Amino acid sequence: MTKQARRGVAAGVGSNTTILHQLWARRWLLLASSLVLASFVLWDGVSLWHGLAGWAIIVGIAGLLPQGGAHDDGSLPPQPADGPKPSFEALVSAIPDPVIVLDANLAVRHFNRHARDLVPNLRVSEALTFALRVPELIDAIRLATESGASRLIQYAERVPVDRAVEAQISTIAGAAGKTDFVVIVLRDVTQRQRVEQMRVDFVANASHELRTPLASLLGFVETLQGPARNDAAAREKFLDIMRAQANRMSRLIDDLLSLSRIELNAHVRPDKPIDLNIVVGHVADTLAPLAEDRGVALTIDKRLPALEVLGERDELIRVFENLVENAIKYGASGGKVEITLESQPRARGKGAEAVVTVRDYGPGIEAEHVPRLTERFYRVDVAKSREKGGTGLGLAIVKHIVARHRGRLVIESVPGEGAAFSVRIDQLG
Repeated sequence: MTKQARRGVAAGVGSNTTILHQLWARRWLLLASSLVLASFVLWDGVSLWHGLAGWAIIVGIAGLLPQGGAHDDGSLPPQPADGPKPSFEALVSAIPDPVIVLDANLAVRHFNRHARDLVPNLRVSEALTFALRVPELIDAIRLATESGASRLIQYAERVPVDRAVEAQISTIAGAAGKTDFVVIVLRDVTQRQRVEQMRVDFVANASHELRTPLASLLGFVETLQGPARNDAAAREKFLDIMRAQANRMSRLIDDLLSLSRIELNAHVRPDKPIDLNIVVGHVADTLAPLAEDRGVALTIDKRLPALEVLGERDELIRVFENLVENAIKYGASGGKVEITLESQPRARGKGAEAVVTVRDYGPGIEAEHVPRLTERFYRVDVAKSREKGGTGLGLAIVKHIVARHRGRLVIESVPGEGAAFSVRIDQLG
């Protein structure tokens, strides 16, 4: 076999190897033709030389004609291997994850666009340490180079943004068995870690919030089954407390389900025109009895005949119910809650924003608490919040609904002067 054939490239028609291969593939045809010519020579008087000449012609044709179809052993004929082949750079570029290829000296040889997006300072022929100053990654690359074994590590970056990156390090050995290239596949796992942390926090907080009322219920049940079995007054008192605790757990479960549904559709922006004047008016009518019961004057200032946005009516009602109810409950000492609806120019770009502000004149909120108010289960005063029936999820629900509407929630407060919660959503028209 020729050197070219050994390398996997088909030999050209006319080479010794190809002719022998063709003859072997047609051996049964040649045998049959030989028998036919022999019969002509023996019984029909054909000259021996004419028979040999005819057999030689048949052999020549069988050896030179290109072979089509399958081999006699059922395999497909060899395919030409001289077609276009993708380049190494094209293969690296096609990988959806950031990929960096280094040589044995840890100098960059290839990288794709995704790697450039993650590590902007990458340069071909420069050492990786010039672009990526991560000691644990460089140590892992050196260990992989020395051992030839793949390694998986995670490292954190603080600039330009805070993120976590996972690096899969593999090596490619050369002819001498030493590492010629190092392939690094990077993955940004920041979101995955945040989701996992949120899940852990959520389970811990939800378990804690449910444990307290459940413990109370169990305690009262044991009391009613024991010392207070025949005490009618204690029974009525305990049953009222048990009802309140059960209602609290029911509200917590409802809020958890609502938050899950909102997060499920967070990527889908609502597309129905909604008049916020009508939505807020409905909320004010619904909560008017609560305001009257708490001695709070609830007022609405509608500065435009219509204030339309793209939204989901039920979700927007939930937003303003939470904001107005909180203002009534926690700002009751101020004696009034004001709702203002207006249009303001966008801070950036053209157009206007619909702005709904709910303001109370209660005790206000200390500055250190304001950034955390929309966190799940975060409360400024835990005891006071539970006393008023709060679940710690109201403002988290508000934040997620406003985010789904591509809007903003702005919180302003001065201790002793009350608090203002403003929802800002792009206005139609």
